Amino acid sequence: MKDLNYQLSKMCRDNRDGSFSTQATRSRLLDLIASQLLEIGFRRMQPRSLKPKHVNALVTHWQEKGISTGTLKNRLSALRWWAKKINKPSIIAGDNSTYGIGKRAYVAKVPKAQELDEKKLSLISDQYVCLSIRLQAAFGLRREEAIKFSPSYAAQDDHIKLKPSWTKGGRARTVPITNEDQRRLLEEVKTLARGGALIPPHLNYVKQLHRYEKHTAKAGLSQLHGLRHGYAQRRYFELTERVCPVAGGLSSKDLNPVQRALDHEARAIISRELGHARVEIAAVYLGR
Repeated sequence: MKDLNYQLSKMCRDNRDGSFSTQATRSRLLDLIASQLLEIGFRRMQPRSLKPKHVNALVTHWQEKGISTGTLKNRLSALRWWAKKINKPSIIAGDNSTYGIGKRAYVAKVPKAQELDEKKLSLISDQYVCLSIRLQAAFGLRREEAIKFSPSYAAQDDHIKLKPSWTKGGRARTVPITNEDQRRLLEEVKTLARGGALIPPHLNYVKQLHRYEKHTAKAGLSQLHGLRHGYAQRRYFELTERVCPVAGGLSSKDLNPVQRALDHEARAIISRELGHARVEIAAVYLGR
């Protein structure tokens, strides 16, 4: 392992801020950043070597590659954590607009919905990973929620319930069971999990997350957050009997009063099922 990569990895191990998922993501991002700094031409760096010139060079490098606004913000967040840990928070501007990074778009312009590719899924030998991915598609779960999913707690008669410790922001929630495919999937999960989570007994969450990332990459499965978009759009159709705007349906301004009321109710339901506190976030998945 390269020296800076090793030292940043050690920094992450010694400073376990946030949830397991946050820690794992931060460690992965800082490892990527260390490698990219070397690629750009900054050699023999130590963690305390970080300077504004490094930040500016990285941002320019990312922007030239067309990295999305959301990804840029996540990488800058990891950099800010690094700067804070070496007591140099002022290295990085507090406002992302300083680097020409605008606000995220909270209305979907193009459909990001993804249906599960069964052919690629069949290439994954780890059944814990397979079932986690299928839960993501069937119930619109986030990756961490699907890995930590314990059917003995979660599976109820007509819904699943998610523990705060599984979810983003620690918000417990329920998701309805609306079809037999979901019920059959839950039975498969119960059989494999045997009273536990979708993590093999000899592993912890972080190690299973690494296995998940390894297997999905090898199988060519990427952008799996799109499965949540797919769930949201299917649910919108179930609740309104209409295709959502981003998939080609009528926009909100073209709906009549009755349709508009149903549209708002569906968005509120879908936002709750996806674990979002604000109904406006539904526009990310459905358009407006």
